[in-house]
Amino acid sequence: MDTAAPIRVVVAKPGLDGHDRGAKVVARALRDAGMEVIYTGLHQTPEQIVQTALAEDADAIGMSVLSGAHMTLFARVLELLKEADAADIVVFGGGIIPEDDRRPLAALGVAQVFTPGATMAEIVEWTRANVRSGSAVA
Repeated sequence: MDTAAPIRVVVAKPGLDGHDRGAKVVARALRDAGMEVIYTGLHQTPEQIVQTALAEDADAIGMSVLSGAHMTLFARVLELLKEADAADIVVFGGGIIPEDDRRPLAALGVAQVFTPGATMAEIVEWTRANVRSGSAVA
């Protein structure tokens, strides 16, 4: 019997972009794969996203960014996680993110970027392989 806690993922939609269909589809796919998913809803600030991740004891934050503000939004979330001594929370994302920005995002600490065309199976498999599931530390 597997007693490990399921992976907990906060799926967030930062900024002013109101298009959340992709984020909802990913949230459902992760949930259907047995993960615990907390969807933050639209128009979240980096501060709200990190606060939710900390309150929910999340293993990962998945952000959907279609607004073009991905460099600023990811940088701020990662900065806030470091300030909260929670840099072990894996940050990944998706959306309209140019190829040229993927390497700088990785340098910031973004673990993975999924772009349009990524399959739900691909996202689920990556999350299982790269996000540590529930910690035994109480």
